[in-house]
Amino acid sequence: MTDSNLPSVQLAEAIAGQLGQLRRLLALAPPHEAAQILADVLDYDTGILGEITQLVETGSRFAKVHSEHGVLPPEVWLALGRAANELDSVGGDLAEHTGTIKQVAKPTAPSSRPTAAPVASAMVIRRRR
Repeated sequence: MTDSNLPSVQLAEAIAGQLGQLRRLLALAPPHEAAQILADVLDYDTGILGEITQLVETGSRFAKVHSEHGVLPPEVWLALGRAANELDSVGGDLAEHTGTIKQVAKPTAPSSRPTAAPVASAMVIRRRR
């Protein structure tokens, strides 16, 4: 059982609550604001995703030491290590797209030119009803 009086546990609980609040705000935000939130979250050097990845990596090192001493099963260390590697890989993949997301985040002045109709990507699958 965790001791919820520890400052570190309280901090973890507060961060989880704030992430939930941010998720709800993202769902309701206008496109440029949502894009800014996503760009900030996904920025691998300064954003939440990079920090979470480093947190899981730190947890993996903790689990390694404690599994070597028989406190934790080795599967815990392996799972945390795998999660850290996957997060790092996903973060790298997403880093390729944060520039595009940041472009959406920039409010643009209305153009006097008519905009072209969007073209569907090969990745877009439309369902017929």
